[in-house]
Amino acid sequence: MTSLDRTDEAKAPRLRTAVLAPLVAFAAIAALLALGLNLNPREIPSPLIGKPMPRFELPPVRGRPLGLASADLEGEVSIVNVFASWCVACKDEHPVFMRMKREGLVPIHGINYKDRPEDATKWLDDLGDPYTRTGADIDGRVSIDWGVYGVPETFLIDREGRIAYKHIGAVTPKVLEETLRPLIARLRR
Repeated sequence: MTSLDRTDEAKAPRLRTAVLAPLVAFAAIAALLALGLNLNPREIPSPLIGKPMPRFELPPVRGRPLGLASADLEGEVSIVNVFASWCVACKDEHPVFMRMKREGLVPIHGINYKDRPEDATKWLDDLGDPYTRTGADIDGRVSIDWGVYGVPETFLIDREGRIAYKHIGAVTPKVLEETLRPLIARLRR
């Protein structure tokens, strides 16, 4: 064996490592991306689940007698829906909340997010008002404390005032039947 052959043999492991390392890194990145594609963007975990809701006090939406405060949400299972008149998905989910109100499923409270007072009033007057209490969060500060990313978002509150569930996006009849009703029944036990 010549010295040239020995040099080539010494280079072979380094060459394999130089070729394999990027391939392994690429495979790992591809696996992570594939895993991410299977995640549901509506299932953003909330760090507030199981924790007490934020303390707040909001004035009522114009034309409504009752504002909303954290103290109003203690002692019974209830829903808090963050909505706005300018939100298309809020209009889509509104019939579900009207149905829940007719059925008396649970008290539904609204936080009106960054809306003009006259627009919020008109929206509730035109579409119906499913809310027991509705707070006007004109600057959006309370919603930020709740961890709201955008409207609509809906929270299920337990008797102790803890956030039991958070739904991002419109509440559909399917979400009501498959998720909210069973959770409400469990929280009432």
